[in-house]
Amino acid sequence: VQLQASGGGLVNVGGSLRLSCAASAVTFRSYTRAWFRQAPGKGREFVAAIFRSSGRTYYADSVKGRFTISRDNAKNLLYLQMSSLKPEDTAVYYCAADQSIILSQIRIWGSYDLWGQGTQVTVSS
Repeated sequence: VQLQASGGGLVNVGGSLRLSCAASAVTFRSYTRAWFRQAPGKGREFVAAIFRSSGRTYYADSVKGRFTISRDNAKNLLYLQMSSLKPEDTAVYYCAADQSIILSQIRIWGSYDLWGQGTQVTVSS
């Protein structure tokens, strides 16, 4: 199983981007999927997750109301729609997936077994 993130780029403050994460395996409905990010000199930070069975979504407080995570199970795609972008959103964004993670673990990057390669998002002021 491989994850491939795409859609990053350079955007002005207040702009929007949509990230995508493609998966090579079928039955991704059974996986909890998430986005994390890592800014230069900082640790990997939880951004958003969508829980495998319920499809319920969870967000970091810093992105709530600005970012939306969604999935297309038929196409094995995960999305992160980002709007009202700020300079502090600048980071490498990673998609992650795990089949057995429990709800209390979804914000912990070490709980995920599968990772994409990352896509750079730069918000310019």
